[in-house]
Parts: sequence; C-alpha cells; structure tokens
Amino acid sequence: MQLTRRTALIGLGLAGASAALPGRAQEAALPAIRVGTLENGTVSWELQTIIKRGFDRANGFRLVPMVLAGNPATQVAMQGAEVDTIVSDWLWVAQQRARGTGFAFLPYSTAVGGLMVRPDSPARTLADLRGKKIGIAGGPVDKSWLILRAWSREELGEDLADITQQVFGAPPMILNAAETGEVDAAINFWHFQAKMQARGMRELISVATAAEALGLDPATPLLGYVLRDDWIAANPALATGLARASRAAKELLASDDAAWEDLRPLMEARDDAEFQALRAGWRAGIPVPGPVDVANAQAMFATMARLGGDELTGGVAALPEGLFWSPE
Repeated sequence: MQLTRRTALIGLGLAGASAALPGRAQEAALPAIRVGTLENGTVSWELQTIIKRGFDRANGFRLVPMVLAGNPATQVAMQGAEVDTIVSDWLWVAQQRARGTGFAFLPYSTAVGGLMVRPDSPARTLADLRGKKIGIAGGPVDKSWLILRAWSREELGEDLADITQQVFGAPPMILNAAETGEVDAAINFWHFQAKMQARGMRELISVATAAEALGLDPATPLLGYVLRDDWIAANPALATGLARASRAAKELLASDDAAWEDLRPLMEARDDAEFQALRAGWRAGIPVPGPVDVANAQAMFATMARLGGDELTGGVAALPEGLFWSPE
C-alpha cells in the first residue's frame, strides 16, 4: 500500500510537470523583442517589471534584455540591427532619421533635472550664481543646461554660460564636486539629482519650470524606445505589445509602492531617503498616454538648437516627419 501511494505521488508529480511544459513551451515560442540596455541603467527598472509581472507575455512577446557597455554601445547595436530597440533621446533619433535610418520614437520618460545647490548656499536665484562655478553632467550641449541658458537670457538678459564658469563631467563626478564644494551649483541627470536631494541639496530652479517660463511644454518626453519603421510595419502587433507592456509597467510602478521592493537591488540606493527620492523622480517622469505633441516638441527643439547649434542637432534644421510613433 505504501509503495502504491508513493508510485501515485510520483505519477502526480510527473503529470504536473508535463502540464507545466506546454506553458513553458508556449512562452518559449513567443517572438522575442531584444532590447539593448545598460547593466545599472534606470531603464532596467521598467524592463524588470515588465518581465517579472508578465506584461510582455500578456502582450504576445518575450522581452529579452541585452546588457551593453554604455550608451554609445546601445546606439551602435541599434544601428547594426543587433537589437530591436533601445532607449535614447529624440534628438539622436531625429539625427538618425534625417540620415535615412527610418528610426522612430516611442515615449518612455519626461524626466529632467534642475540646478542644485548645497543647503548652506546663499544663492536663491540664477542671478546669484554670477561669477560662480557650475558643474554640468552631459557636456556643453546637455539639454537641461541649454534650457536653463535660454531661460537666463529671457529673465536676466544674459546667458548663464557668459556669467558663470562651467565644469563638465560624468554624473558621479558632478555629484561629488557638488557635495565637496568644488562647484557652487550643479546640473545632473535626474537620478543623480534625486540622490543629491536625498543628501540634503536644494533645487534652485527646475528645468521644467524654466521650460514653462519659455512657453515650452515640460511634458514633452525626451527619452523613448527607438524602433525601426520597417520593423513596426512587419510586426505591428509586437510594436503595439511593447507600448502596452511599457504602459502597464508604468501604471503599476506609479501606484504600487510594494512593486518597487523588487527593484531595490537594481536602484543601489544607499538608504531609504535615497530610495524614496529615486522612486519619486522616476514617477515624475512618466509621460501622459497618447501621441507626442509634435508642435511642442518642435518648439523645444528650436529653443535648444539656437544655443546648441550643429553640435547638438547634427545639422538637422527641424524634426523630421514621422519621428514620433504611437500605437493609438
């Protein structure tokens, strides 16, 4: 009797395993969307959520992250068709499209930074930074820096670049320079700004506020998934599925604090304050659903192009037609 019962249990186990196999086989048979990403990039927060919650499989595909060494490597992989998508800014996508690549842009994030100072800084306005040193991540054509320069021209009648000294460097270097007082103010990528805020630094002015004062729409997404026109045409259901999976992940992370616990190891926050600041910053960058307002994007492009010139635009005079893609 004991042998019979043991045999029955083994049989049930095998039956359960057999029943599970078709599900796994079906998942393996789903078409893959290969996304080029960075090991510690903030994009991985959304990608992991999509995979862990099954938003890819629910929309008819398997999301396959391909970890690459840096942003230039992701762009090269996209140009070489080694991946199906990456996340990049629409200025790069516009340059590529103008050169005939057929790249298109699906909104991912509106996140931008601001100008940060230490809590003991006497500065209260941009005018107070006259003669001071500003640390800037992203280089001379950083989009946040260009918008703040345009705002200072309007509000102060002077270009911020002319009345301050600038130090350009990688985001961690700018963070450290701001903390140690090597620079008097800093403009950093949004997730490093979140860390700066968590460590007590103060925002003098946000890029969103400056953009609004210039008549621009800060809700214009700057970062997005890059897709190919021919890939979209050949795989319309996959392209729509990616858009829907991305939106589902955003809606979950926007409303469910518990969903962020899975992401803590990826976020590398040194304490709860930093974790909460990173979460709030990511949420603030969630774009509204629906197509991009092309006129608003063109206005933002024109403002940045006036100051950034060909180094920023790559010689593109206007955003090319068909740049922004939406499944709606």
